[in-house]
Amino acid sequence: MAELLLDVQQLTCGHGEAVVLQDVSFSLPQGRSLALLGRNGTGKTTLIDTLAGAARRHAGRITLAGREIHGLPSHQRAGAGIGWVPQERNIFKSLTVHENLTAVARSGPWTPERVYDLFPRLAERKKNLGTQLSGGEQQMLAFGRALVINPRLLLLDEPLEGLAPIIVEELLRAIRRVGREEGLSSIVVEQHPHMVLGVTDDAIVLDRGGIAYRATSEALLTDPAPLDQWLGVAAAH
Repeated sequence: MAELLLDVQQLTCGHGEAVVLQDVSFSLPQGRSLALLGRNGTGKTTLIDTLAGAARRHAGRITLAGREIHGLPSHQRAGAGIGWVPQERNIFKSLTVHENLTAVARSGPWTPERVYDLFPRLAERKKNLGTQLSGGEQQMLAFGRALVINPRLLLLDEPLEGLAPIIVEELLRAIRRVGREEGLSSIVVEQHPHMVLGVTDDAIVLDRGGIAYRATSEALLTDPAPLDQWLGVAAAH
């Protein structure tokens, strides 16, 4: 049985006074990856932001590797082991690719050189400024920046949104490699379940302020009927 990495218990969260999710509980074992699914506006980003310390927790507990982190500010959560790639990407656009990576790197198995191996496009552009990168390249750089802090848990908020198919394939390969070969736990928010279920182990669906459904990713690929029920989409297009 894999060791428990993330444990979320009875979490109620939102923005300011507004509550978006209520009484959410789930856990993630070490080395497992989780697809976070749901229609627009169901609270996927709110949940990720709350785990990262960027949205408001009203109640409940968040424990990472046995340590309660729900009272920590976001920079201390990064220090505790959370690598976060928000939708805005948050790269330093006035720095080069290489400076972006070295500015945040912490000692551990993930180095800028290994990021270049994962994303050869970045290796070719290591002297380019963030402003000189395409959207897809910026997404790869944001992913790489999260890796070089050597996190225990990687949070990816819609990493494939609006990107060209060839870039989507490169990012999916990277997510699969980081999870399956490197054993890094991750939570991936995605609007299109058919994209992410093939590279994750488990899935939860958010609806009406809470968790509506949970299953293994393989089960949802085999029988996509619950996806049609909760999301109005089939797993394969």
